Amino acid sequence: MNSNNVGFDFKIAKRILDVSIPLMGSMVGNLIMMLVDRICLARYSSDALVASGPAIYTAMAIIGVFVSIVGFSRSFVAQAYGRSGHGEAAHQAAVGILIGVVLAAFLLLMAPFLKLIPFLSNRPFAVTQLESQFLYWSAYFGCVMTLNVALSSYFNGIGKTRITLVVGLIGQAVVIFMTIGLVFGKFGLPELGMQGSAIGTLIGTLAMFVCYFCYMPREVWVNVKVLILKRSGFALADMLPRIRKSIALGAATGVDNFGNVIFIWLIGGLGAISLAANNVNITVSNIGIIPLVGLSIGCSVLCGNAIGEDDYPQIPRILFVTMAIELIYIVAISFFQIVTPSLLLNPFGLADKPEIHRAAIATSRVLWFYSLAFALSITGGAVLESFGLTKFIFTVRLIFMWALSIPIVYSMTSSHTGNADFLPRCWVVGSMFEAAIGALYFWRILHAVKNRQNGILMANIQRSGELG
Repeated sequence: MNSNNVGFDFKIAKRILDVSIPLMGSMVGNLIMMLVDRICLARYSSDALVASGPAIYTAMAIIGVFVSIVGFSRSFVAQAYGRSGHGEAAHQAAVGILIGVVLAAFLLLMAPFLKLIPFLSNRPFAVTQLESQFLYWSAYFGCVMTLNVALSSYFNGIGKTRITLVVGLIGQAVVIFMTIGLVFGKFGLPELGMQGSAIGTLIGTLAMFVCYFCYMPREVWVNVKVLILKRSGFALADMLPRIRKSIALGAATGVDNFGNVIFIWLIGGLGAISLAANNVNITVSNIGIIPLVGLSIGCSVLCGNAIGEDDYPQIPRILFVTMAIELIYIVAISFFQIVTPSLLLNPFGLADKPEIHRAAIATSRVLWFYSLAFALSITGGAVLESFGLTKFIFTVRLIFMWALSIPIVYSMTSSHTGNADFLPRCWVVGSMFEAAIGALYFWRILHAVKNRQNGILMANIQRSGELG
């Protein structure tokens, strides 16, 4: 088949699934871990259920900025591996590890400030106190998550995603065990409630760090040592061009994540029933979207390899096959969200909370639209990242989310205070703008393929110029 034709290619599908299935497995493990965490908090107390949404999303919004900056290393590794093989890939991984260490240390220093964020809202003190405890510990587990992403970027970039799967499953098993134990005081562990959820996450991420450290090949550590022992500029010539590129990506992630946090806070304007139902629906929506993250990363890795090999005509085919696989998954999950929503909601113990249960069911039936929109935006954004086109990602996200989506949702919630029936409509509006973002990302990808663009190669050329 001519490589310029776009269509479903089973060989490409096999390559995508070989890379993506372990990542999807790891993402499903993350989903199970989050489900256990949210179910534990929902069953622990009503205050913990209400606090869990803002606390977890605020924590992940902040951590996500650091993780995305460090995770950009995956695209550098993927292109280097496609262009030159393991040697250059190991060097790019080493640069990413050093950046990860610096950012992890900075995040750790933010702990005293993160715990003050919940008190900026007017929610009840009992709820904000729980959020504050969680956010303080989030700086600690976020620090380790940042290091883990720096390490895993090497394995993902060269396509050894089975290592990511194994390490992820080990860490997730530890998190589940420790979360149940520390929230409820089981297995001989102290009962810490919501604080126990954060500490359990910290212990699990530490277990993952140890595994990644042991799996990492010696060649990468040799490159790390060489960079540290450089007499001129402590490897800054290697780090700064990548940091400059990744700042836009981190900003885009921050705009996205904080936009999601604002969405949750705005939903609070519809009343306590909507806020509690929304916290449950966020978890249910994750069933439809988290495995898509694994597919998008796999697509990004293969596109990065193709860019490194200068095989641009291959990229639209990889993208088409990835979207076809994602659509099959969305259809399957959407069936349960639309036809049998109670099956997904029963574990949250809403039987004695009929108003929350009714609002959650109504919202569950529109989550398919968000899943479809998310597939477009997450896949398009991941592929643009493999091109190094991070400024475009940031600009589009900023305009569509903050200048359009959030003001419209704010207008809806402020004019319907206490009306839980408007929760599904807010999700539909947010999904429409997410789909528009994805459509623009795909347009930009096709333009980049046509003009054979490579922003990452330009960053490497800049590094070489600074060294010279």
